[in-house]
Amino acid sequence: MVNYVNPVNLLTVNDQHYLVAPRGETQWVKNLRFQKTGELRVGRKTQPFDAMELGDREKTEILRAYLKRWKVEVGVFFDGVSANSPESDLQRIAPNHPVFRLTFK
Repeated sequence: MVNYVNPVNLLTVNDQHYLVAPRGETQWVKNLRFQKTGELRVGRKTQPFDAMELGDREKTEILRAYLKRWKVEVGVFFDGVSANSPESDLQRIAPNHPVFRLTFK
């Protein structure tokens, strides 16, 4: 088994943990869709997790929170949409940004 390491921004909303793919359909997204599991490493600490991808209708609240928290770093990938954009804009970009809910083991 090959291990891949990718920097990600973990987002916590209402005690749930999420990974958002600001750059869309990247290789880590494809791998996570296939494996449905991974490990989050912060320093020396490693946490295994299971991942469930959200449907587009479930993403808007998460995308808004992600943009509020991380827009300075990744905002360029969201087609001008910000945390203050209307719901319709978030729904428009949702298909372009996979979101996974993590459950730590």
